[in-house]
Amino acid sequence: MYVADEHRYEKMPIRRAGNTGFQLPAISFGMWHSFGENANYADTRDIMLKAFDAGIFSFDLAANYGPGTGAAERLFGQVFHREMAAYRDEMVISTKAGFHMWPGPYGQMSSRKALIASLDQSLERMGLDYVDIYYSHRFDAETSPEETAVALDDLVKQGKTLYVGISNYTAPQAMAMVKIFKELHTPFVMDQVSYNLLNQTAAQDGLFDRMRENNAGIMAYGPLAEGLLTDKYLDGIPDDVSVHWSSRFIFKDGRDKVWHQLQALNQIAHSRGQKLAHMALAWLLHDPVVTSVITGASKADHLYENVKAVQNLKFDPEELAAIDKILKA
Repeated sequence: MYVADEHRYEKMPIRRAGNTGFQLPAISFGMWHSFGENANYADTRDIMLKAFDAGIFSFDLAANYGPGTGAAERLFGQVFHREMAAYRDEMVISTKAGFHMWPGPYGQMSSRKALIASLDQSLERMGLDYVDIYYSHRFDAETSPEETAVALDDLVKQGKTLYVGISNYTAPQAMAMVKIFKELHTPFVMDQVSYNLLNQTAAQDGLFDRMRENNAGIMAYGPLAEGLLTDKYLDGIPDDVSVHWSSRFIFKDGRDKVWHQLQALNQIAHSRGQKLAHMALAWLLHDPVVTSVITGASKADHLYENVKAVQNLKFDPEELAAIDKILKA
């Protein structure tokens, strides 16, 4: 029987979303990649338990994570019930609905029916009575913010989620939701967005300031830009390298420019005694509004590399200025 490392909470900083009671480890474990229908149970068990032992008590999922709708949630549930159920009250388990889940008009987006049906299915797949946070995975231009917000609020009242969040919402879209959440007294705590050194769109459109003002946090996903912000491409970026849809614009001025930026960033990382990936993760956390950073890993070695980032989270003003200058060049 699995027994968690008794020193796990000494290994990872814990950060708070605004002045709420919602707290997360600086690094959360995301199950977007590598946990689909062909995933190996033993490997998944190993990486989940090692993440928890490393102080990562936040596990991020979504109805569409796989490949194979619901595959990641189903696999997570199997490991959880066989090994981790005794630690449920320590864990933060999140899921989302909005991207393609099943055929037809209710198998995506953020209508009341889609959100409620998806969470019911997610809870069944994971074998849970509730999740800790439930997200509208993307803004739905065809559905009023009131419908989406009220549906999320009702799910809190039904005891199916403790907190609610939104994901991939811009600042204006987020504020339309926040206004309704305030009127309803909904426990809104988080906007989950794509954010990394090369893609700072979320911060630049005012979203971070709006979340700060409303005592909510940011959950950053895609922190290493699909591997660009690691040592992997320091010798060159091949033409066939692709990134998440939210970061594709980073190549608008060509791959050579990005490569030169990586070289310069790597020099700063070395001066800090870090690898580029460690600095890239640490940099995301220099702003307190970023409550947690989601990283994935299919092997323990990758997990442990990510965790090393928290060993040096401090940046002096000169380092931050130098990084900013590189990225604006």
